[in-house]
Amino acid sequence: MSDSPKVTDRPSAAPPGVNSVDRFFKISARGSTFAREIRGGFATFFTMAYILVLNPIILGSAKDKFGHQLDAVQLTTATALVAAVMTIIMGVGGNLPLALAAGLGLNAVVAFQIAPLMSWDDAMGLVVLEGLLICVLVVTGLREAVMHAIPQPLKQAISVGIGLFIAFIGFVDAGFVTRIPDAANTTVPVQLGGTGALTGWPILVFCLGVLLTIALLARKVKGAILISIVTMTVVAMIINSVADIKAWGLTTPAWPDKVVDTPDFGLVGDFSLFGAFGETTAITVVLLVFTLVLSDFFDTMGTVVGISAEAGLLDERGKVPGLGRVLLIDGAAAAAGGAASASSATSYIESAAGVGEGARTGFSNLVTGGLFALALFLTPLLTIVPLQAAAPALVAVGFLMMTQVKHIDWDKYEIAIPAFLTIAVMPFTYSITNGIGAGFLAYVVIKTVLGKAKEIHWLLWGTSALFLVYFAIDPIEQVLGVK
Repeated sequence: MSDSPKVTDRPSAAPPGVNSVDRFFKISARGSTFAREIRGGFATFFTMAYILVLNPIILGSAKDKFGHQLDAVQLTTATALVAAVMTIIMGVGGNLPLALAAGLGLNAVVAFQIAPLMSWDDAMGLVVLEGLLICVLVVTGLREAVMHAIPQPLKQAISVGIGLFIAFIGFVDAGFVTRIPDAANTTVPVQLGGTGALTGWPILVFCLGVLLTIALLARKVKGAILISIVTMTVVAMIINSVADIKAWGLTTPAWPDKVVDTPDFGLVGDFSLFGAFGETTAITVVLLVFTLVLSDFFDTMGTVVGISAEAGLLDERGKVPGLGRVLLIDGAAAAAGGAASASSATSYIESAAGVGEGARTGFSNLVTGGLFALALFLTPLLTIVPLQAAAPALVAVGFLMMTQVKHIDWDKYEIAIPAFLTIAVMPFTYSITNGIGAGFLAYVVIKTVLGKAKEIHWLLWGTSALFLVYFAIDPIEQVLGVK
């Protein structure tokens, strides 16, 4: 064996083309390239651009205690503004390919659970309080400590569950799967298409999109997901121009009457931090904030772990790089969303689409955030992508995330059962938080009955207790006289 110095012992030369931007974002160090980051940024934007349409619909369709409704144009501006600013901040400060925007589920809580009890200003003030509280949990190290206390197999199960969840979202958003009305008196909750069969041109676009996406992935074509989204959007526009289609859903793939529109920032800053306490009881306010915090806390935890795992960024102990900064920025995003009246902003699992395109750093966020900034002025142009063209990306990414199931020891029931519940409950209840809660509770119970309670981190005990409250919130409210 030669005694000559090893190559790894010598000062390593910078990879060709490396510059200050590359070094700051660690693009080459993480095995990525500028091209991959840019493709990833575009893919992430196009798979979550629907929020520019959906968030105004959800918030705009609700009335507050006094019968007031929020303006749709102002909501669109607020949604794009928060997504642009916070996604860029996450890219620069957290250096993860993790985009942020108004959280689905959270906006429904604000619109249909909180707003009817108070004014919109007061409701958005509670969202700001939620974000500030999360920031406090981050600064004290509690939020990060909880994440580190989770056993690695459960983290992997979270990633797999999210994969199934977002694939299910893709099927539902495209109309490939629909809920059977309760009036049908059937035990089957969902069905194929709208009538038990696939009908209509929009569904065809989705099916062709899935086939195109998986074919490109199988061929290992660079930019597979983005190519599929753009191609199927063009196909959808052609079909829409020649066929008689009643509805595509939220977005119609038709060239808009005008490309540029003026943003309206009228809702930015319209919030009252403590006004809710004058509109309802303190107990109700505390429970509402608790609901927001718990949902945001664990949705983000699952998303951050899932995206980082899919990008191969977890260290040997399963930890996320720079987790403290990432969680702090996410908490600040929640507060920013409330301050802009766009509801709580949070990390988006659709970022997995960008990771699927090769994004590994926060540089991709500059692209995604930049596109959201453009959306402030170009919303009519950038929202022509129908869900049927974007949803195949979610199905494909769901497959990619599902592959981590092989790392779970299915012969070890104390891990396998909590992992199974985590994976199953997420898509079946349409909630990342519910899946994590079910897994945590099962893990604590099984470890305890097996006489291994000492192996459970104290934070998991505390977190599981909170989830017990979360799942039992209705009887608790009744006991406390809230209902």
